[in-house]
Amino acid sequence: MPDPITLSSGLTAEIEEDRWVPGAIQLVVDGTPQSHVNLRDPSEVFFEYIRRISHAIDLFRTPGEPISALHLGGGAFTLPRYVEATRPGSRQQIVELESTLVDLVREAAPLPKRASIRVRHGDARAVLGKLPQGMLGAIDLVVVDIFAGSRTPAHVSSVEFYELIAPLLAPDGLVVVNTTDGSGQTFTRGQVATLASVFGTVAAVAEPQVLKGRRFGNVVLLAASPLGDEDRARRAPADPSSIGELDWLPRLLAGGPHPARMLVGRELADWMKNAKPVTDAEAVQSPEPPAEIFGRG
Repeated sequence: MPDPITLSSGLTAEIEEDRWVPGAIQLVVDGTPQSHVNLRDPSEVFFEYIRRISHAIDLFRTPGEPISALHLGGGAFTLPRYVEATRPGSRQQIVELESTLVDLVREAAPLPKRASIRVRHGDARAVLGKLPQGMLGAIDLVVVDIFAGSRTPAHVSSVEFYELIAPLLAPDGLVVVNTTDGSGQTFTRGQVATLASVFGTVAAVAEPQVLKGRRFGNVVLLAASPLGDEDRARRAPADPSSIGELDWLPRLLAGGPHPARMLVGRELADWMKNAKPVTDAEAVQSPEPPAEIFGRG
């Protein structure tokens, strides 16, 4: 394996072999596992939240059909590899801030030569504002999985950030957001309210105890159907009548991992409680996970 590197943030990133899965590697940043890749079979994903996202990717379009995808946050390119393995011929772009991390991953786990995967270097929000006009209305899938160490930076969690994503979506396109939170789920509730102020369809999927705020973990948020200015102006942020359902959502839970719960419509609106959309002026980074989660205590 390549030697560990120091990122621009001062955090250390390294690639480790998975002792339990032959041919698999793991990217660890500052002691936090960030990505897991089975190089022998990229269609086999390991982390629970990645499995939930991969099932959504399987369902939202005809199986095997190529898609256009934009991944904000690179990690070890787990999901781009998954899309290439399950939807050959897909056109994908990855936005990653840390160029040295991209080099590290490519050295340890090169991308498939046949894959149409382009890496753009830079801050995700800054890059979104500079994408070619031809990408507007042309992206089937946008995955937001951005972390600086173990926390999501504030500037990629606001209304203004998601407003940059919405115009990129193709008809029936999908936005998937990975959030992490614990007691109270304050950050994630705010993310739901924020997404619901920009998109007409929002859902949340996670392990039930995580949704209840009884333990720290990942919540996968799904959003679709960007709202027009007129719709946004007359809509209350937590109005459940405007939080619709994608027709494949009921099948998402069946794919696991289990146990799982999905919140949509009235249930999601009730879960949001009094959460309000988060603007740039109010945005904060996601909470720090408890040290014992990764054995760092």
